Amino acid sequence: MKRRNFLKSAASVFPIALAQPFAFATQPSDAASKDAPVVHSGRDRLDETHTGFGGLQFKVSTQETGGNLFVVEHNNMKFGGPPLHLHFEQEEWFYVMEGEVLFQVGEKRVLLKPGDSILGPRKVPHAFCPTGATPGRMLIAFTPAGQMERFFRDATTPLQNAAYYRSHGMELLGPPIKAT
Repeated sequence: MKRRNFLKSAASVFPIALAQPFAFATQPSDAASKDAPVVHSGRDRLDETHTGFGGLQFKVSTQETGGNLFVVEHNNMKFGGPPLHLHFEQEEWFYVMEGEVLFQVGEKRVLLKPGDSILGPRKVPHAFCPTGATPGRMLIAFTPAGQMERFFRDATTPLQNAAYYRSHGMELLGPPIKAT
């Protein structure tokens, strides 16, 4: 198709496209039609305590999003971190709010500071550990949520148990990383 003909075709369709509702302007889901929950600083969405991983606060629950998203705040990270692992179905996004955190995603290692973020894509090995004197604090989001909320609810301490990881949609690949 010649460029002139393409432009004419596009110009004739464009006004029709504008008159149609956009794809994202759909009916609200059940979760979206409820009151918007506010989770205040230092609080858990359900006023629960999750101490097994150094202090987690659930900010957005799996149930609220129909399984599409799960968000936690990981606070008071002083040392250590999860073992090297991967998720079969989830992307895991990290946003550092305080302290410095060393991340490994695939073969890449990077030190993140407050305001920095990194994505751990599905099926890519990743791990992290806080570094320095200031405790780390970050937001972690999983999409889709999968079994991640259950993983944190069921565990009371960080685990090095391959079967436990597998039962929650992950593969345990190695020990936690260390700051060098």
